[in-house]
Amino acid sequence: MGLHSTGSIRILAVTSNDALAKLLGQHPSNQSATFLRANDTSEAIHIFAKERPRIVILDFATCGNELLDDLVAQDPAAEVMLINGYNSVNLAVEAIQKGACDYLPRPLEIEKVHARISALLADAEARKKILDLDTELMDAYQFEGIIGRSPLMLDLYARLRRVGPHFQAVLVSGETGTGKELVARALHNLSPVRSRPFVVSNCSAIVPTLIESELFGHVRGAFTGATQDKVGVFEHAQGGTVFLDEIGELPLEAQAKLLRIIQNHEVQRVGSPAQKKVEVRIIAATNRDLSRLTSEGSFRQDLYYRIAMVEVKLPRLAERKEDLPLLQRHFVSTFAGEYKKTVKGITRRAQICLATHNWPGNVRELQNAIGNACMMTENEVIDVADLPEHLRVRSNETHANGLMSFAELQKKHLLYVLRELGGNKAKAAEILGISRTTLYEMLARFESIEQSVKILHKSAGAL
Repeated sequence: MGLHSTGSIRILAVTSNDALAKLLGQHPSNQSATFLRANDTSEAIHIFAKERPRIVILDFATCGNELLDDLVAQDPAAEVMLINGYNSVNLAVEAIQKGACDYLPRPLEIEKVHARISALLADAEARKKILDLDTELMDAYQFEGIIGRSPLMLDLYARLRRVGPHFQAVLVSGETGTGKELVARALHNLSPVRSRPFVVSNCSAIVPTLIESELFGHVRGAFTGATQDKVGVFEHAQGGTVFLDEIGELPLEAQAKLLRIIQNHEVQRVGSPAQKKVEVRIIAATNRDLSRLTSEGSFRQDLYYRIAMVEVKLPRLAERKEDLPLLQRHFVSTFAGEYKKTVKGITRRAQICLATHNWPGNVRELQNAIGNACMMTENEVIDVADLPEHLRVRSNETHANGLMSFAELQKKHLLYVLRELGGNKAKAAEILGISRTTLYEMLARFESIEQSVKILHKSAGAL
């Protein structure tokens, strides 16, 4: 084992070639990194387990390709580069699918190798800073329990601040999993009745024959089984806020009684002729198109106009993917504490996998995915193998789109993320977990690497 400095970031070179080890050890960043050397596979496994290097350079002639699996399994966060004696497209694809961050054919251009190491060192420092910054940003960009810093979310926060102090009835619309109940609680907390009850009722979860009894209450003897008087949701929330989730599922008869509460502030228990005064604020939520339901006759138009006078629309997660790093960090921290694990983050390749998913289940789907991964992982970081199967399958399908060079595979991922973000390189670098400098360097070298691979294919075809 060679030790060239005492920096905080460790670099391990696995090679029996003294000349190669010397060249790698002469990296100009050694003043900020510790250079380690292993002469064979068994020594490499021992050093890796003990020292936990962030960057590993594998000499294919010394250890073959098998060591890559062992190292990635031990620490998915490690950046592993593979050096080989010839340029093999198949081996490059196999290496990246197994978790390598780069594939370098001989003859080596040591300046480019050093430049790649410098980029990885810079990325490691940047990720550490981002991790620390994300922890601070989670507090700075957490609004009443809602997390996000995208323009769409900042606009949402501003709207909630304006609506919260004044609303009597408001409609919160958005797809399943976008956080409608969180928004409802935020509106209640921003209102003058924040110290009064906040009562939740899911209209789709109540048996249709009992929904009026649940919402408005009943008197003894009103129907079979009504053995005593019952206080409904609106009376229970007196002076506070009622949150009616999935209001589109409310039967028409119950809609008429709800309209009376909004207009006259009166509630009538089932089986009673008496009217009781109630003062409540109402927040209705739906993932359905209520205007279409009114035209179909399944939702009262007059009720729709009353509750939709103020509407808060929630964006899909696919529309605010720049919030993914914050949300991921929040859920990792939450579930690591819940499961009493030392999970600290997510590998870059797992972040890419998450970033390229469309999230039809929105934030709730992301929460479930991270929760599942935190439960399954045995490492300090979540890797692709820890993610739910539907995400892993999609990631494998993305990688298995024919044989391609490592550069082509990187390019495919990078251009996809850029396209999803409308060409915003700063956001793309953040989601990919790399610095903007590294992103620009990658874009600059794609063309020349791609040309080299084409020449290689052309030469192979001529043999």
